[in-house]
Amino acid sequence: MTPEIITVGIIFIAAIALFITEWVRVDVVALLVLVSLILTGLLNSADAFAGFSNPAVITVWAVFIVSNAVQRSGAADLLANRLLAIAGNNEQRLLIVLMLTSGLISSVMNNVGAVAILLPPTMSMARRLNRPPSRFLMPLAFAALLGGNLTLIGTPPNILASGLLRDRGVESFSFFDFTPIGAVALTIGILYVLTVGRWLLPNRTAGGKLASAYPLHNYLTEMRVLPNSPLLGQSLEQQRIREQHAVNILYIRREENPTLQPAADRIVEAGDVILVEGVMAKQLAFARQMKLEGVRDFSADTWTTAIDTPTLHLSEVAIAPRSSLSGHTLRQVDFRMRYNLSVLAIRHSGESVITDLANLTLGVGDALLVQGTDAQIAQLLNDRDFLVLTPPAFEPPPNIQKVTLSLLILGAVIVSTLVGWLAIEAAMVGGALLTVLLRIQTIEEAHQAIDWKVVFLIAGMLPLGTALESTGAAAFSAELVVKNIGNFGPLAVLGAFFVFTALLTEVISNAAATVLVVPIAIEVAQQLAVSPQTIVMAVVLAASTSFMTPIGHQCNVLIFGPGGYKFSDYARVGFGLNILMLIVAVTILPLLWPFY
Repeated sequence: MTPEIITVGIIFIAAIALFITEWVRVDVVALLVLVSLILTGLLNSADAFAGFSNPAVITVWAVFIVSNAVQRSGAADLLANRLLAIAGNNEQRLLIVLMLTSGLISSVMNNVGAVAILLPPTMSMARRLNRPPSRFLMPLAFAALLGGNLTLIGTPPNILASGLLRDRGVESFSFFDFTPIGAVALTIGILYVLTVGRWLLPNRTAGGKLASAYPLHNYLTEMRVLPNSPLLGQSLEQQRIREQHAVNILYIRREENPTLQPAADRIVEAGDVILVEGVMAKQLAFARQMKLEGVRDFSADTWTTAIDTPTLHLSEVAIAPRSSLSGHTLRQVDFRMRYNLSVLAIRHSGESVITDLANLTLGVGDALLVQGTDAQIAQLLNDRDFLVLTPPAFEPPPNIQKVTLSLLILGAVIVSTLVGWLAIEAAMVGGALLTVLLRIQTIEEAHQAIDWKVVFLIAGMLPLGTALESTGAAAFSAELVVKNIGNFGPLAVLGAFFVFTALLTEVISNAAATVLVVPIAIEVAQQLAVSPQTIVMAVVLAASTSFMTPIGHQCNVLIFGPGGYKFSDYARVGFGLNILMLIVAVTILPLLWPFY
């Protein structure tokens, strides 16, 4: 073992440790790896920064742009809503259609985007069936992960693995090489959910009325404004009630006008009755300070129906991927002033939080129960920070011209790649450019569509794969694998790589796992004189099996809050699916991609 191998091994292990502990962001870890390779002399600057011009990296960011165009045009929404309408009122049929739709959409666009598109209609259908959304959202996310294996552009690991094979002089994968094994995996995933999985899926959130999904009633009190109240003559917005008193005002009503009025900009008058939400101690302190008295004839049980009037409505919104609100509190973003909406509760890390909402740090996938008018809620529909899970009564219809153009561009990208006119990276960049030139999206929207964290992660980690090969570390690792497992045959080696990658991708990005494992897998295959594509295909399939933790993939994170899931729910449902995917890898994959 040479000093270079030891050095690159230390960097390799340190990177995994930093990914797992999340002490720093994953893209920062990747850049630390890149700089470490230069400082230790393992790579020169040209080789270290070559990742940013790598065709795989270019393809990944171009896929984000084209996917965003399809999403913004309304094409995917139109398809999703029509397919889900076929399911009717049957839960089992809904699961089948939902998972097929999720898998198919995920095969040609970013799988996180596929989940984001299907999340609102799935929530609506679950409420319509009076079934908990938790029965449907986990199958939705798992199908998106499996569907990514249907095509080359379905998920970054497929693109990266193909590029890594090409860089090492091995025949890479074509656009539909992934389809047979991806179709088998998706079919088995659907059958698993329809049989065993249905009994394991939790009834975590309530169906039916939205308010019943959050335990609000114990935190509500109606109070009357007395003639000497400091609130008189001002709007509640001016008073900044939530920030100053840690309570929330949901509505104002008056005897001469019993219709509920939006609370934020309504001028308070003596005799007004306001609905106060918050911890009882905070409510009492607020009542004493603001000169309010309780209303004896009020029953909190009537709130659910009383709040849903032509004026005020409840809606559930989720913090979207790459949202600017992630990592900030409601107080820091001045949510009430910015959106003129009241946040009544937040589902965060598997718990429904009712109190001290202003100081809760928001994260991707957190679900917010908000109250406001249809117009106020509708303003969030085009806000990239949110996914509106309960849309307002009116939604803008899709632009048919943009729908048609976006689908034609996507089709042109696929055809030009299949017939060999263009390399995949050139076709995707050309498609991304056309979405801007044809005004399906603006250049600013295209820039925003790129998940730069993923781009920097991949570009920063690719040089580590180069260093593993150039220092002999990949060959050394391969010798250890061949020595300890090779005697049991290539099937055992394939299974070992699948298990290792599947465990790794539960705690680190699947793109990072692919970059770390594929170079060693190629070296092992060459030492065993078997087809590298077979073992590499097992690695990328395993990289899409992040079923056992909510942090394994952004698809899982995105449904965590809306589904009201707990951490253990993923392991209970996902473990069996992981085992099935392992069986698929060691039995069916070698038939589709023989070792020899």
